[in-house]
Amino acid sequence: MTQAPFRAILHVDMDAFFASVEQRDHPEFRGKPLAVGSSSARGVVAAASYEARKYKVHSALASRIALTRCPHLIFTPPRFDVYKAVSAQIREVFERYTDIIEPLSLDEAYLDISASAKTTASAVAIAREIKAGILAETELTASAGVASGKFLAKLASDMDKPNGLTLIEPAREIEILRALPVEEFHGIGPATARKLRDFGIANGAELADFDTPQLLKRFGKRGRHFQQIARGIDDRPVRVNRIRKSVSKETTFSVDKVTHDELAAEIPPLAERVWQNMERLGRRGSNVVVKVKYRDHSIRTRQEQLPTAVQSVEELAAVAERILRTRMDLPLPVRLLGVGLTSLTGGVADGAPVAEGENLRFDF
Repeated sequence: MTQAPFRAILHVDMDAFFASVEQRDHPEFRGKPLAVGSSSARGVVAAASYEARKYKVHSALASRIALTRCPHLIFTPPRFDVYKAVSAQIREVFERYTDIIEPLSLDEAYLDISASAKTTASAVAIAREIKAGILAETELTASAGVASGKFLAKLASDMDKPNGLTLIEPAREIEILRALPVEEFHGIGPATARKLRDFGIANGAELADFDTPQLLKRFGKRGRHFQQIARGIDDRPVRVNRIRKSVSKETTFSVDKVTHDELAAEIPPLAERVWQNMERLGRRGSNVVVKVKYRDHSIRTRQEQLPTAVQSVEELAAVAERILRTRMDLPLPVRLLGVGLTSLTGGVADGAPVAEGENLRFDF
C-alpha cells in the first residue's frame, strides 16, 4: 500500500481578540470584565474579555442582557482599523512559515504547514514558534490546534484556551471523533443537532455508522459531509483565496423607523459603504438586495437582478430605494436596514479577512 502523504493543518485562533487588543492598549481595562460594543438599549456585544465570559457575557449578546449578568461590565467602542492593522501583523508571522493560508476572520486562520513541518513533532514546533512570534509582534496570545485535517485542527485549537496548543495525533483522531457530541461538530447548529438526535444520532460514532442512503435522504449533501468527518475523512484543502459572494452593509437604528421615507434617507450612506468595499475589491455586482429586520426580529429581503453590473454608488442607492418603496411592506416598525450587492464579477479572489461583528458580507 502507498502511504498517504504527510499532512499538517494548523488552526490559529486569537484569544478574545478585540477585547484583548483593548486591554493591551488601555491598562485600566486589564483584569476587568470588558465588552467591545455599545451599552445602548439596542447595543450588542461584539467581543468579550475572559473576565467578562465568567459572567456568561459573549459576542452577539444584547448589551442590556450582558449588563444584567455583569452590572460592572465595562463597554468600549470597537476600533476596526486597529484590529485590521494587528491582523496584518499576525498574517506576516504566518507567512514566515507557509504561503498556504486561509483567513476565516481577522483573528482566525487555517495554515497548511505540511511542507515546512514534514513530521508531527516539527509541526508542533512550528505552531509554538508562530504563537511566540504573534506574542512578540503584538503582545497578544493565540491558541493553536494541529491535526491532519481542518475540522480536527479547529477542534484542537479550542481545547485549551486561552494561550493553548493542542495536537491531535492521527492515531487518536477516530477515538476523539466517535466520542464527540453532534453539537460540537463545527457547522452543526442547534436545529440540525436536534434533528440528528431525533434520528438516534447523538455522537460521532452514531453519525459515522448511520446508514448513508438514509442520511442523504434526510440531510442531503451536508449529511454526507458530516458523516465523512465523523469517519476521519477530511481532505479539504486550505484555500489560499476565498471568492467573496456578496458585499453588504447594515445599520441598526436606536429608534425604529416606521415609514418608507425614513428608511429611504438611510440608504445613501449604506450604499456608499458598500461601494467603497466594491472599489477596494475591484469588483462589480448586478444583483441589488435590501434587507429589513422588524421590531419582532423577523427579517425580510427583496432583490433585483439587473441586466448589467451596477456602475455607480448613485445607481446602487437608486435601485435599493426602488426596491424598498415598491417591494418592501412595512407591517411593523423597522429596527435594521441592510443594502447589498451579489452576483459579483471582476477583480481577483479576495482573501481579505472579514471583521468580527462588522457584517462586511452576508449571503441573502
